[in-house]
Amino acid sequence: MDINERIARFEHMAQADADNDMAHFSLGGAYAQADRHADAARSFLRCIEINPDMSKAYQLAGAELVKAGDRTEAARVLTEGYRVAARLGDLMPRNAIEKLLKDLGEEVPQLDASTIQQMDRLASSGAFVCRRTGRPGTKLPAQPFKGPVGAWIFENISAETWREWIGQGTKVINELRLDLSRDQDGATYDQHMHEYLGIDEALLRELHAKQGA
Repeated sequence: MDINERIARFEHMAQADADNDMAHFSLGGAYAQADRHADAARSFLRCIEINPDMSKAYQLAGAELVKAGDRTEAARVLTEGYRVAARLGDLMPRNAIEKLLKDLGEEVPQLDASTIQQMDRLASSGAFVCRRTGRPGTKLPAQPFKGPVGAWIFENISAETWREWIGQGTKVINELRLDLSRDQDGATYDQHMHEYLGIDEALLRELHAKQGA
């Protein structure tokens, strides 16, 4: 499926179910791949309207607004997203948003004292810390699947976060009507998993390069 077909598919889903946050999220990603940055930003912002706790959508909306030339709105969205990500403990989106704000020359919102103290206690506890959430958790008993991505998840993602993804992944399958026996639907599912767990394109390239080394 080429990018125009993907866009048409997700546009249809978003129009058919206007309150489907995952449809708007997927549509935003497809627009971004087509360099339709203003359209991508609008889709991610619609996703935020439906699900205000989706910190990744703030990050992506802000990045697309920057590419669309609306730096003022990007700063507003990213500032709000930073606070959401910090409140939820979403470490990777928070760090990505922090970098985007700094690149814009904007101040990063200050975290309250209790949040900072909690982070310091966690850093010195020696507990297994989920890289996606920044929260302590239980290490997975084994890789969830074979390959370099499965190995990275085993080393960096807590069992609690993985269970949350399984629930979210079920939602992705149902709402996007995916048939995982089809390669293109499997790729869509993997893309959402990567986005949810904070596995970006640079990390994917690094993991696959290590595998080939």
